[in-house]
Parts: sequence; structure tokens; C-alpha cells
Amino acid sequence: MTHAAPATDIPPAHTGGRGAEEAPGPPGQTLRAVLLRYVPAAVLARTSDAGAVIGVVLLVTQAGGGGLRAGTLAACLTAPHLLGPFVARSLDVVADGRRVIAGACAGYAVLLAVATLLVPVAPVALVAALLVGAGTCGPLLTGGISSQLVSLIGADRATQRRAQGWDVATYGIGGSLGPALVAACAAVAGPTTALLVLAGSTLTAGALVLALPPGRSVSGEDRSAVPSPVATLRTIWGSVRLRRTLLLTVAIALSVAALPVSAVRSAADLDLTAPSAAMLATCYGLGNLAGSLLLIVRPLRGVPDVLTGRLALAVATGLLAALTAPTLGLLVAAYLGTGLLNALFFASTLAARTEYAPAATRSQVFIWVAALKITAGSAGTALAGTLSDHGYHAAVGAAVALAATAGVAATLHRRRTDPASHPDPDGPPPAQR
Repeated sequence: MTHAAPATDIPPAHTGGRGAEEAPGPPGQTLRAVLLRYVPAAVLARTSDAGAVIGVVLLVTQAGGGGLRAGTLAACLTAPHLLGPFVARSLDVVADGRRVIAGACAGYAVLLAVATLLVPVAPVALVAALLVGAGTCGPLLTGGISSQLVSLIGADRATQRRAQGWDVATYGIGGSLGPALVAACAAVAGPTTALLVLAGSTLTAGALVLALPPGRSVSGEDRSAVPSPVATLRTIWGSVRLRRTLLLTVAIALSVAALPVSAVRSAADLDLTAPSAAMLATCYGLGNLAGSLLLIVRPLRGVPDVLTGRLALAVATGLLAALTAPTLGLLVAAYLGTGLLNALFFASTLAARTEYAPAATRSQVFIWVAALKITAGSAGTALAGTLSDHGYHAAVGAAVALAATAGVAATLHRRRTDPASHPDPDGPPPAQR
């Protein structure tokens, strides 16, 4: 369903977000040459971003802080992702986005390291301020790096899809490796060492980013040519395809956030052990990683606007399987499958952001969607925790309903607003207007 879309589904005008006028990637740079530098940089940055929250919780707990303090300081790293679109504007105006991202990596590393060393001795307010500063750099380590792919590899759609498969893999690897690295380092040398290792990894990521070939900014240093973050959000909402992408991303993030919480309740309701619940959550992560590796071998084909709706329905199917599975073996399969399908859905949203975002605001579009996705995931976890008091069926049932409703609504809306005679409701790509 996700790979068999015929080539005729691809509108010729949409070869990339900057349209047919956009220059190819850096001269003499093959996709492999770019990815050999991009993938290690992205993996290291996303490993740090995924592992730091757990490291902070472990460190504060070891230092004698209570759960409230640990949770508050961890939130200081995640909450500033909402500021990401305001930080991302710099990527759309500078001539060389590598320097901005490398600077963000350095800032994240230094602020995280200083905060780590000060936790046992400094006032909580100072540590919180340092972590907020690090968290503000965080969006550039995730969506910010992804937003640079098009300028690195050019406008050819097949090349973009293959590169996006690798990009999804870096999220999967980083998301799995970060917590595991923190746990291993903390067990051997303590959480302080674990967080300092993450800081060092982020510095290395920044150096690798500087080794990438230079991209090309549409606006150069003419800041007046780049809309403000608020104007960019209005642009997203005014674009039929970007709006559908944003709403589907938020809906699926809310839905899959129920799985880690419901894993604990489902294990209890089936009289399984606590390690079984942890295994289910791990299986979701492994499925996500497997999906990202599948995308490397066989990138998605077809129109992103079509794929996002179909894959949202596929994720809803996986959640339904997790809701109805009567045994541990079937639960494992359901969690693996849902993780895999969510990786494919994520890849389709990356393709949509790349192909439908106006050239002058591509970085802001990437990070707006990422920021709202993270916020939705946090809200989904809280909602699932509340509903799980009534059993895991309530939490996952609500997630299934939301994902399925979003997928059906997006598909019906697309068919109504995007008939065959008008394949692009937003008009031609920005570069051709």
C-alpha cells in the first residue's frame, strides 16, 4: 500500500519545494558522499536530544531531588521546542545554514555540560535557565538538520525520497541509542558522565555538520524576504496540503503517545510481569527503527498528500491490533507493526514538508510541524495516563478513534478539494509563481 503507488501519481511540477528552477545539489557531490557525512552528524545530534531528558532525571534523582524537581528540569529541555520556529528563521536567511546548526550544537553541548556539573551545587533556577537555553537549541538538532537536506541533495524527487529514508533512520537510531547510552553510562560511571558524553557527542555532531557541503539559501541575508514565524504559521494553515500534513502529524503524535502508557496497563490486565511492559515499549521502538531501515532499501513512492492520509489509517490499524491482541505474542507483533507504520508515516510527512513548503520558509515549516508534534506527543501521554485509569482499552481506544478519524477526514477532504482536474489546490510551486 505504501510503496506501490504508480509513477503517474507524481505531478511533474513537484520535483521539490523550490520548483523546477531550483539548482541541483552541490556540484560533484553524490548522494552517498553527502550521506556519509550527514548521517553520522544527525545520529549523534539526535542521540543527544533523545537521551538528555532521561539523563537529567537520573542526575537530579541521584542528587537527592524529588520527582517534581526532576520532572521540571527535564521539561526545561523539552518545552523550549515550541520556540523552535522562532529560532529556525535564521536558517532561512543565512547564506550557510551549516554555521547556524553547528553553533546550535556547540551551544547545546556547553549549556548541557555546565548545567550537569552545577546540579549538585547551584540553585535550581540557574540550572533550569541553562537547560532552557540548551532546549532552545534542540529544534535545530532535529528538524533544523532535516530542513537542510534539499539544499544538500538537490530537487530530484527520487533522490530526496532516498535521503529522507536515511533521515528517518537517524531519528530511529538516535531515539533508541540515546536512552540506551545514558542507561549504560549511568550504570557504569554515573549520570553525570552520561550527560557529559552526550554533550561531547553534540559537539562532534556540530563539527560533522561543518564538514557537509554548503547548501544554498534562497534569500541570502535579505531578512525582509523571509516571513516571520507567525506569518509562516499562517502560510501553513492557508496551504491545503500543508494544513492537512500538520493536522495529521498532530493527530498521529497524540495517538501513538498512548502506547508507552498503555503497555504498562495492558501487561497488568493480562497478568504479565513488569519487564513485559518494558519489552512492549521497546518493541515499538524496534518497529520504528525497522521501518526506517525499510525506507532506506525501498523509499516511499507517490504523492505525499495521498501517502499521509493512507499511512495515518495504517497506524490506526496497528493501534487497533494493540487494543484487541489477546496474548503477549500478538501484543509484541502489534507494537512492532505500529512502530514500523509510524516510521513510514513520518517519512511521508517529511516528503510533504519538503515538496509543499515555500522555499523561503522551508526551515520554519519543518520546525513548526516538529514543535507542534512534540507538544501533541506530550499532551497525548498525559491524556493516555488519565484514560488508563479506566483500563488500557480506554487509552488505546481513544488513540485508534483519533488516528482513524484523522486519516478518513484527510482522505475525504483531499478528494473533495483536490480533484483530478486540479491536481494542486495550492497552485504551482512557489518558485514558479
